[in-house]
Amino acid sequence: MRVFITGINGFIGSHLAEAILRETDWEVSGFDLASGNITELMKQERFVFFRKGDVFKEGRQIEGQIEQCDVVLPLAGVAKPAYYLKKPIWTYELDFEQNLRIVRLCSLYDKRLIFPSTSEVYGLSGDEELKEDESPLITGPISKMRWIYSCSKQMMDRMIFAYRQEHGLNFSIFRPFNWTGPRLDTFKDAKERTARAVTQMIYDILFLGEASLVGGGEQRRSFTWIGDAIEGLMAVIRNEGGKADGEIFNIGNPENNCSMREFAVMLIEEMGKIPVFSEKAKSAKLLDVDAALHYGETYDDMSNRVPSIEKIGRLLGWRPKTPFRDMLRMTLEWYEKGDIH
Repeated sequence: MRVFITGINGFIGSHLAEAILRETDWEVSGFDLASGNITELMKQERFVFFRKGDVFKEGRQIEGQIEQCDVVLPLAGVAKPAYYLKKPIWTYELDFEQNLRIVRLCSLYDKRLIFPSTSEVYGLSGDEELKEDESPLITGPISKMRWIYSCSKQMMDRMIFAYRQEHGLNFSIFRPFNWTGPRLDTFKDAKERTARAVTQMIYDILFLGEASLVGGGEQRRSFTWIGDAIEGLMAVIRNEGGKADGEIFNIGNPENNCSMREFAVMLIEEMGKIPVFSEKAKSAKLLDVDAALHYGETYDDMSNRVPSIEKIGRLLGWRPKTPFRDMLRMTLEWYEKGDIH
């Protein structure tokens, strides 16, 4: 089997490519703007990084790869609030328009599509457990740009289902819930204030001596170790018995649900156990910041996100196994090896 991945140098793409090459005899081809995370993979015969390029400009190259492969994962996209608040049009164009082009090509060439949706499609749903086929998808006012990412992904999910109904598209959709681990973001991202919460907190504790809690940090999230998450995604790709065909799967860890304030406290505690981080961790302060001042007036948020993972467990036999503090420790160990000065 040959798997084609756009955004292969990214957080999910690079970890997935490593797992495929480590655990299977499949071939992997990839496309991205950069290649820093996949340098070692380029030495392997079953891996082809065919171009450093822009998905907006390389239509023929991408179509050629889709025509030659068996499975397509369009992982190139915007997944950081700092970006989709400041660049909502670009967010829509990348997450919806460019991915719709790939969906159409998968339908044209009869290829299996595995699409990355997002936990954010559930939006303001009041369900205690978010279920793929039951929970309502509720977003906020049009003036709140936070929701353009969620709506772009939701419309892609709906179009994928429509292509299955009208053209027989073979697909699976997965919804990541706060996947965390090495290569999530860089300290350069954090310095520019564009990193996601985990990396941003680590950076701010080390270089500013504080961790910012947007809106007081009362919002809750369910964090998932990237190794567990990739095992779940691999189960979707393997698709034993065809049980993943036409299905949506949450991939998250409901046991690792906590408030962002609780997250920050545990992060500081775990940083205190690592000698190179301990001094900064001991003096770190928690700083409550107004969401509008931090992200701007177009920001909005949801109070909690807890995934139901009953479906992926029942159909594909997957469950996460990494506890919260182990996830933090392994993530910090990766940052410890990088340039922290």
